[in-house]
Amino acid sequence: MTAHNDNRSGHAGHSVGYGQTLLTWFGLLALTGTTVALAGIDLGHWVIITALTIASVKTLLVLNIFMHLKFEDRMFRIFAGVAMLTLTIFIVLTFFDYAFH
Repeated sequence: MTAHNDNRSGHAGHSVGYGQTLLTWFGLLALTGTTVALAGIDLGHWVIITALTIASVKTLLVLNIFMHLKFEDRMFRIFAGVAMLTLTIFIVLTFFDYAFH
């Protein structure tokens, strides 16, 4: 891949190699296969926690590698982290409500 130059903000170019992209893609495929395989196993209440953990790992891979978040400014990463934290809070509160009904 060629380097990406952003002239508006003065960022230096960055490059993600094909090898890293392919490894990430294969990792995402493996995690998706794991999620599908775990859907057929009765883990009780751990099914949801396991599925959400795998989904979170997949989200971090996509954000860091494919969306190039690891190359962004610190402030942008903080905003993305706050958005993820907010989503996590909503999911946790939803499960608490569901668990006590």
